[in-house]
Amino acid sequence: MSQVVLINPFEVRPGDEAAALAYWDRAAAHLRGAPGFVSTTLHRALRPDARFPLVNVAAWASAEAFQAAVGSPAFRALTGDEAARFPHHPALYAIVRT
Repeated sequence: MSQVVLINPFEVRPGDEAAALAYWDRAAAHLRGAPGFVSTTLHRALRPDARFPLVNVAAWASAEAFQAAVGSPAFRALTGDEAARFPHHPALYAIVRT
């Protein structure tokens, strides 16, 4: 399979952005070392009333590489219970137009 794009919007309660950014930083630092990782960028909504104030967009070599990385015991231990604090909605996408 060819490269895939992860789009992962995060729900963040008002006043909780600093903790959400720290959570993302830890997860991203870990995933950058995973086989198949290509790149990642975190986006902040310009409007304060956006349902998803933070959106992660990442490229992976394949869906299998992404699944292996986030399914690893090390990643699960790193994110642990904190993942529930920032509900997120990840999905993988294939590029169909550029």
